Amino acid sequence: MIIFGHKFIESDSFYSVIDIDAIRCTPPSSTLYIKFDEKNLDIINHTKLNNISTAIIVSSKLELIYASALGAKYIVVPNSHAKDFQDIAENYLFDAKILVLIEHEKEIEELAVLGIDGVLFPGAIVRTNA
Repeated sequence: MIIFGHKFIESDSFYSVIDIDAIRCTPPSSTLYIKFDEKNLDIINHTKLNNISTAIIVSSKLELIYASALGAKYIVVPNSHAKDFQDIAENYLFDAKILVLIEHEKEIEELAVLGIDGVLFPGAIVRTNA
């Protein structure tokens, strides 16, 4: 299981961006954290065209499929549907890893039992100001 943002484990950060200009405020080779939304497709397409690593936040199975097709490295899914989303990703052999945003360590065990690829603590997410 991949763990981002836990105090015991060194990991990369995810940089939340709201527009293409904000990407300039992120370190080279960083992973961008973007909510799937039609208004964010310009950012998502820009990251795909420029081979920029992305974590796309989705809320539905359709968005999950779009995020994979758009080249996401990570797809952040709702905890309530994590198992279903993980099953789809495995069935279609997504390149992306499925992550769940969590608040408490006890959730790691619960998600591990479900076979979820990884977890993301809020501390791993850096808000950019651009």
